[in-house]
Amino acid sequence: MLVSPSHGGNVGAAARAMRVMGLRTLFVVRPRFAAICAHPDAIAFASGATDILAAATEVDTLEEALAGVHGAVAVSAESREFSAAPRPPWSVCPEIVAELAADPARQVALVFGPERTGLSIEHVQRCARVVSIPGEPDYNSLNLAQAVQVLCWELRRAALAGQSPAPCALEPDAGRPASHDQVERFHAHFEQALVAIEFLDPQAPKKLVPRMRRLFARAGLTAEEVDLLRGVCKQILLAAEGRLPGRRKRPSP
Repeated sequence: MLVSPSHGGNVGAAARAMRVMGLRTLFVVRPRFAAICAHPDAIAFASGATDILAAATEVDTLEEALAGVHGAVAVSAESREFSAAPRPPWSVCPEIVAELAADPARQVALVFGPERTGLSIEHVQRCARVVSIPGEPDYNSLNLAQAVQVLCWELRRAALAGQSPAPCALEPDAGRPASHDQVERFHAHFEQALVAIEFLDPQAPKKLVPRMRRLFARAGLTAEEVDLLRGVCKQILLAAEGRLPGRRKRPSP
């Protein structure tokens, strides 16, 4: 997924990198100009990988692009506050390959930011994992398409090597991973419950919400676990409203 790309050439070169390494699905989020995949520079830099461009999906928000995805990986040269700790591609890509092998229905997204600024804090916090390509401390900035090429190659290398680290393989009883939109609905429900019990002040949330997001991202929630947690949220809200049997609503201060 390319978030707010500015140059058609970078989009085309990214499509070429994907096509060479066997990846097919490209999402473009709010590009600098509409129909960027049809721009002459995109077609020229794709160097024949026009099938990727033709099939690409352009959306307005990252949330739309992540709908139905079970795991999002942010690609960022710099760490972002309260996001997952950055890891190198050779650590994360074998995990992704193992997860996809264990569950063919699973979808994992690699999320790349704009050429000039990279991903925002909010975008990175929507991702359970963060990948950073190690470079020289005084010059650690890759062109967008180059970064796409590195990640695509690491995924293909892991697939060809048949890497499947035990900690990353899904256990038979682990359950179906929660999709991105299921997790986002849980976060909204959870925040509502925290506000109801006055643990979260929506006018001064400070760092509570991103810290909780990071905690649940590390947990790698399954769909069943999300349902369980949302059941807890529902009971919290009922209790706060005095609607549980034998309970009375707290008087307002």
